Amino acid sequence: MPIVLAVLAAVLVLAVAIVVPVVLATDDDAEADDQATAAEPDTSSLAAVEEYDGLTNQHVAPGEEPDYPQSPPVGGDHAPSWLECGAYDEPVPEANAVHDLEHGTVWLTYRTDDVDAAGVRRLTEALPANGILSPYDDQAAPVVITVWGRQLELTGPDDPRIALFVAQFGAGDTAPEPFASCNGGVDPADLPPAGGPVV
Repeated sequence: MPIVLAVLAAVLVLAVAIVVPVVLATDDDAEADDQATAAEPDTSSLAAVEEYDGLTNQHVAPGEEPDYPQSPPVGGDHAPSWLECGAYDEPVPEANAVHDLEHGTVWLTYRTDDVDAAGVRRLTEALPANGILSPYDDQAAPVVITVWGRQLELTGPDDPRIALFVAQFGAGDTAPEPFASCNGGVDPADLPPAGGPVV
């Protein structure tokens, strides 16, 4: 009997020595997979779009720069002048770009340290006619797409959600003046440094 018990104890110790590391490794792999999945956003839907309602839309005094809580801003009080549609290679004044958002414009922004020249070309090609593209380094994601009251952080210029977002929100339905367009706006180079109206 003591020999049988000793053999059973040895088998049990051996089984624990083999099974426990395998179970722990499986748990580690599952946790790593979960973390990788959590780090990679779902690029097949617009589920991550942030919504901001109740935005004010008054003109501020010439030269006044509103303090926007989002980067880039999604709406709010803004400059009396809006920007002409198109792709800009320099940052544009926020208060003027917000006026464009009020007109139903799509604003695509990118971080210059994350998006190269080829990426900027792809973003320019994805830009709708009623759209503005500009660098914006003070944002969390490599690329951000914004309309009045709606914003989505993107993984980069090839993120398929750009087209989904434009199809869903590009008509300007969330904006106070959805059919005003960015056409007829000013060139940022013609604006005073504070972003006030052209004098």
